[in-house]
Amino acid sequence: MSLKEHLYELRYRLGLAMLIIALGAIFGFIWFQTRLGPIPSLGDILTGPYCQPELAPYRADITKDGRCALLQTEPFEIFLVELQVGTAAGAVLLSPAWLYQIWAFITPGLYVKERNFARVFVGVGALLFCAGAVLAYLVVPEGLKVLLGFGSGNWTTALTGSKYINFVITMLFIFGVSFLLPLVVVMLNRAGVVSYERLAKWRRGLLMGLFVFAAIATPGTDPISMVVLAIALSLLFEMAIQFARIHDRRKAKLRAAEGWDALDDNQAAPFDYTPSDTDGDMPGEKATASEQPKRVNYDDAT
Repeated sequence: MSLKEHLYELRYRLGLAMLIIALGAIFGFIWFQTRLGPIPSLGDILTGPYCQPELAPYRADITKDGRCALLQTEPFEIFLVELQVGTAAGAVLLSPAWLYQIWAFITPGLYVKERNFARVFVGVGALLFCAGAVLAYLVVPEGLKVLLGFGSGNWTTALTGSKYINFVITMLFIFGVSFLLPLVVVMLNRAGVVSYERLAKWRRGLLMGLFVFAAIATPGTDPISMVVLAIALSLLFEMAIQFARIHDRRKAKLRAAEGWDALDDNQAAPFDYTPSDTDGDMPGEKATASEQPKRVNYDDAT
């Protein structure tokens, strides 16, 4: 396609992606206060860690009937929270649909091998992100118990809706993105940027860096969230190192089988120097009569 056609295609794909995200936002906004059969509402899911019975001694249930509830201190605060959370939830749930639009625009420029690698890494990345978000959701109650326990004898806690929701979403996002770091290491190893020997040599420093990253990244600043994130990243990083070891071992066996390592520095590499067919666009493909290059007789061109 021409540049103009590419721009039209990009506008079309982005328009569909924005429409899908808008539909997901509407669905998420309705789901925030509506149960979907056995599935609880999105508001109940998010407030679940805060409303656990274990945290009852640390919080103040301000409703008349003693139910657990968050505090609204500004007009339209809850509406904005529902809109924000609904948009994020809808975008995540419908991510395969709008990500496909981006994929459909990019994939014509990729080779078959590159498409396969992209599918594998995107699929594994989605699973790792979901695993990190689930782990964060399980850790949030323990982190809140530590944070709300400070000064519990002199203080009572009634969290505002916006600050609590932002805290939970930040935890889910940070844990999910952090779980993608080992996948980046595997990608760099597959691309030949980092080898297993270097990773094994840097193991202690990288593990120390993961603990420092966990201490800085966790928004709650509680030791439980930090330690859980650091241990999970350390285990995933060790798995990435083992994947790199297996890949480098296979690569070394392949080089040995092809005789690359036995070559002298001044010896030519065993490439296939047979020239390819230039008559057609692809090897073995003949050009049509209209596509044949015109021959010019330079002796007569005066």
